[in-house]
Amino acid sequence: MPDTAATPPDPLALLLRVNALSAWRRLKSIRDQSRLLTAVIACFIGSYLVLAFWLFFAGLRFLSRFPGLGPALTERLMFLLFAFLFVLLLLSNLVISYTNLFRNRETAFLLTMPIGTTRIFQWKLIESTVLASWAFLFLIAPFLAAYGMIKDVAWHFYPMTVLMVALYIVLPAVLGAFLAVSLGRYLDRRLFQVVMITILVAALAALAWWFRPEGPPPEDSTETRAFAVLDQMLGRTKFADWPLLPSQWLASSVLQWADGALRGSGFLVLVLLSYALFFGMLAFTRMGRLFYDASSAVHSRASVLGRWRWFQVWRRRECQRGPRLGPGVLDALADLIPGLSPDVRALMVKDTRTFWRDTTQWAQSLVLFGLLAAYIFNLRHFSQQLGNPFWTNLVSYLNLGACSLNLATLTTRFVYPQFSLEGKRLWIVGMAPLGLVRVVKAKYGLATATSLLVTLGLILVSCYMLKLPPGQTAYFGLAITTMTFTLNGLAVGLGVLFPNFKEDNPGKIVSGFGGTFCLVLSFLYIVGSVCLLALATPWSQEGTLSARTLLCVGGFLGLSIALGWIPLVLGLRRVRSFEL
Repeated sequence: MPDTAATPPDPLALLLRVNALSAWRRLKSIRDQSRLLTAVIACFIGSYLVLAFWLFFAGLRFLSRFPGLGPALTERLMFLLFAFLFVLLLLSNLVISYTNLFRNRETAFLLTMPIGTTRIFQWKLIESTVLASWAFLFLIAPFLAAYGMIKDVAWHFYPMTVLMVALYIVLPAVLGAFLAVSLGRYLDRRLFQVVMITILVAALAALAWWFRPEGPPPEDSTETRAFAVLDQMLGRTKFADWPLLPSQWLASSVLQWADGALRGSGFLVLVLLSYALFFGMLAFTRMGRLFYDASSAVHSRASVLGRWRWFQVWRRRECQRGPRLGPGVLDALADLIPGLSPDVRALMVKDTRTFWRDTTQWAQSLVLFGLLAAYIFNLRHFSQQLGNPFWTNLVSYLNLGACSLNLATLTTRFVYPQFSLEGKRLWIVGMAPLGLVRVVKAKYGLATATSLLVTLGLILVSCYMLKLPPGQTAYFGLAITTMTFTLNGLAVGLGVLFPNFKEDNPGKIVSGFGGTFCLVLSFLYIVGSVCLLALATPWSQEGTLSARTLLCVGGFLGLSIALGWIPLVLGLRRVRSFEL
């Protein structure tokens, strides 16, 4: 029989198979190392899903009990949730896609192999979509399950929602990848920079105008004021019901399927399917060449500001001055901190400079702080409507939960991967007189001090916006300070216990097993802490400290010490016997 040449495997299928096997083997290696630890982590993840389901179920049931207003509030909540999650998914896909396409060693390696750029882009698009969307799926699954239980839907509601969400995440993934490629290709163009800045300023101005504060509602009666506030709130959220938004298609299809309107919901599912297939096919077949051009432009240019004359003049002057061998601005600021040894000060300056030089890192910080600024700006609307002490206390503890969730985001996203980012250079630091133990302690001190400035300032400003008395402000300040030490200790400790030295992408490090475990533990700790602090409210006891207050405060402190001190001690114990 004549010899026939074997058909070579498709590169995309080979990449998917190899990475899937690698992920499965890493998971098996963790199970083989400690079955008890794996069981504990699985228990915590399951507890998170159960707790999240219970919270969503209780909240939706509370809304449904409002006569006449429950369905309208639930419907608008659904539209708002998916609209904001679409924006967050888009930003996450943009940042992760840019990192995976242009700041990834695997991508640089694959570009030198006999693999088409289209296949490389397809693989990176799939990888970025998974990394950017897993948290969205982790959040939305308990919510949709709780909504189905409230509506008492049929069994086919749940598989259909899985299909709807799967089609929905394709659109922000493709759009985020397209924006990342466009940024990589044209970011050094002066016209592109001007257009982007103009669009950003116009968007901020439009948001400021749309969410501008209005005068207080009429105080004729409680019912009139309640309906005026409700009408004002619903009027400001009409943008989420715009028929051309993909989030509106998903929310409407979920609502209609739960109500039994299968034909209307099926039509919206087909709309999602058509858009996902159309733009997904365009991305899979036509963006490979654009990606190659963008990658060539990113790795060949010196600076994105090179076309501006003021930058050229400044660069020329810097070159004429020659290299600077003296200390920089960061060194001068670090010298102002008392009690730091020179080696610890040098490590802190190095970590700060590394963070600043990574555009994808501080770009995500800017997005996060922008959301926080919008949150604080709108807090003053609550102070205008709160007159009952019950609602004042409720909003103040919800504010504490929001600030602590922001803290958990910072620690999980930026603090957890710090030890792993040392990578193959860890032996240099480990062999230095500083030692790995002091390295971990220095990273913990820098992360705690930096995040404490953010969270303590945030809680003080938000308490001022809510017009809380000084005693309550100090109470929440001490609570967020304790939570800052705990969450940073948890992130640093787990980062040492579950390192990943093979990756230089913080997004991949965080999306691994240890990062997920850190996120789940942080969420459970925040929920438990806020509940204990709410039960321990001292100003509701008429100036006396009851046994319940002391017991709940003691429980909060014990929980904080257990989750913050134990992982950090275990991490320090491991680095003492770490083999380089």
